[in-house]
Amino acid sequence: MNGGALQIHRLGKAYRHWRSEWLRVASWFGLKFGATDEHWVLKDISFSVAPGESVGIVGQNGAGKSTLLKLITGTSRPTEGVVGVQGRVAAILELGMGFNPDLTGRQNAFHAAGLMGYSEAQIAAVIPEIESFAEIGEYFDEPARTYSSGMQMRVAFSVATAIRPDVLIVDEALSVGDAYFVHKSFQRIRDFREAGTTLLIVSHDAAAIQSMCDRAVLLDAGRMVLDGAPQEVFDYYNAMIADKENASIRLDSSKGHVATHSGSGEATFESIELFDANGRPVEYVEVGADLVLQVRVAVRSEVPRLVFGYMLRDRLGQPIYGTNTDHTAQVMEQLRDGEHVVFRVRFKADLGPGTYSVSVALSSTETHLVKNYEWRDMALIFTVANADKPRFVGSAYLPATIDVERGNGV
Repeated sequence: MNGGALQIHRLGKAYRHWRSEWLRVASWFGLKFGATDEHWVLKDISFSVAPGESVGIVGQNGAGKSTLLKLITGTSRPTEGVVGVQGRVAAILELGMGFNPDLTGRQNAFHAAGLMGYSEAQIAAVIPEIESFAEIGEYFDEPARTYSSGMQMRVAFSVATAIRPDVLIVDEALSVGDAYFVHKSFQRIRDFREAGTTLLIVSHDAAAIQSMCDRAVLLDAGRMVLDGAPQEVFDYYNAMIADKENASIRLDSSKGHVATHSGSGEATFESIELFDANGRPVEYVEVGADLVLQVRVAVRSEVPRLVFGYMLRDRLGQPIYGTNTDHTAQVMEQLRDGEHVVFRVRFKADLGPGTYSVSVALSSTETHLVKNYEWRDMALIFTVANADKPRFVGSAYLPATIDVERGNGV
């Protein structure tokens, strides 16, 4: 258990129902006899987080994410396994956890900071900063029972981050805040990360995980499914939540990157290629170049309704642009076994310099959650370079003219 800001080894949590209190007491002394009902919400979880590293925890509701955080912070005891944490930990878990509804925000801030181990002098020094960052005005001196969930989150986050912790743990609590404060909170988290704070964050927001985390851990039904790069984990996660009837999920690393495939197989991709305006295959393109994404599909059995969709993503996996043939009113119907279909997507590479990936999908509707025939993330990757355009930054090429007028009284 050495060498990491956070180390988790064979961690598990079970809830047990004993037939009698005598059996429960006997279990405290290691004596086991008589049947009990066990429900494991976490089982055999192992991973480590290095000092200054940022890791996202991903999974569907009920996967065990919040239980894992409670075990790490010590608010719940594990049934088995070990948690090792180095340094001061600040956690934002359930909204209002530890808040007394009859105390004011200021009083709750003093109380919460005291529970975090700060001295009275330290708390008195940071209370003005907590009040300023929370931005709830006169409500800071009103009872917490008068607060909205967003106001509770403002005060809780401000207290937890008043002094930069060694390890910061954030659950989905930030999702209830208004857009302004969420942006403000994530900026503080980024500042902490740059200063060396270790970050553990639970979120369903792929953009947040991909932009802030070095890697991600995927949980499903209390088990750890995958530990890898954020985009790889979210690709697999998206495949998991698709309709899995007669479907399979597999990872392909043969092309130097990890691509996720899933689907039931009634229609499949035969080839996925990118061509320039002259019909030549390309991997490197110039800003603004005319491109054609050509996709060949084989129909393996009768398909009543077929929708083709694609998505361009940046190097962090964040969506740049996507659409499908349902949105464009080009749905194909009553396809027979043995048929082939070719889709050609013509577009300009009005993108900033960098590396981009293409994800493609075949489904029965505009969403893959109904019938997912095949889904491929990172089906191909291409690089955009700026060879002849004025220098610019960003992920989109949006050329503009700037008028400059100089003179008195302008």
